[in-house]
Amino acid sequence: MINFQYVRADDVSDAVRQMAADPAAKFIAGGTNLIDLMKEDVERPTRLIDISRLPLATVEETEGGGLRVGALVPNSDLAWHPKIEQRYPLLSSAILAGASAQLRNMASTGGNLLQRTRCCYFYDTATPCNKREPGSGCSAIEGINRMHAILGTSEACIATHPSDMCVALAALEASVHVAGPSGKRAIAFSDFHRLPGDTPQRDSNLDADEIVVAVELPARGFAANYSYLKIRDRLSYAFALVSVAAALELDGDSIKDARLALGGVAHRPWRDPAAEALLRGQPATPATFEHAADLLLRGAKGFGHNTFKIDLARRVIVRALTQAAQATPQSQSSKKIR
Repeated sequence: MINFQYVRADDVSDAVRQMAADPAAKFIAGGTNLIDLMKEDVERPTRLIDISRLPLATVEETEGGGLRVGALVPNSDLAWHPKIEQRYPLLSSAILAGASAQLRNMASTGGNLLQRTRCCYFYDTATPCNKREPGSGCSAIEGINRMHAILGTSEACIATHPSDMCVALAALEASVHVAGPSGKRAIAFSDFHRLPGDTPQRDSNLDADEIVVAVELPARGFAANYSYLKIRDRLSYAFALVSVAAALELDGDSIKDARLALGGVAHRPWRDPAAEALLRGQPATPATFEHAADLLLRGAKGFGHNTFKIDLARRVIVRALTQAAQATPQSQSSKKIR
């Protein structure tokens, strides 16, 4: 690991000032991803700005009936927060599907949004990687790509975003509140993460001198009919091959509204408004769910080792929607798929 300076921010304004003064610096809170990257020589910050003591660790009601979640709320606290469990169980379920209990105790809400891809070539500094070194090439396209993206890829990158929490936040249509030298702004969750395009080194639309201060959940939580289904190589502490956050509002046997977000398949949590629109007004049946899955995956492309993900994703979408419609959400304790 390289040498670096360590400083502590006194408040959000101080954190922003310190970052603006040193573009090579990095914020650190739980450090569950950044420290790994530093050990592997992927990240080489000149300075770590410790934000772990900033007053950003509360969950508060908003005027619009939603919740504002501070960027430093630990993942474990958020998953088990009574208001999250009651009003946004999809989010709670997604968080509990990720990482391990020890990591969830350390990982922060803001850090989860900003974690980097777990692509093995990104972590291996001996191999070309456009995310790590723009213009060097993508080793995964012709390499071992079983875990990689099937949607939204580019010739520059086929990496996936690793978060479970973010898949649920995408389905819930959260917003991300940030602060920077130009002031505060809110970013719709759908606009926060980026597809790789020809700039895969940029994972999000957060400016380099901005800091995430909170995530805001809208009033609507789809608490009755939801499911977060994650398929992985082992039952715990593994990243998703495919995951689905499904949320429905039913009127009898008919679908009044629907939200669908996929994880493990793209550079960001994947949503398609057309697939959700197709579900509205339709009966909650396997045939309807299959049509939505086909539409959601219409642009999917495999790269050899990961081609199986296309059919897997189709089946996981149908299963997750079925669980949501039947109000039998996937258990994150037993892991047995209903």
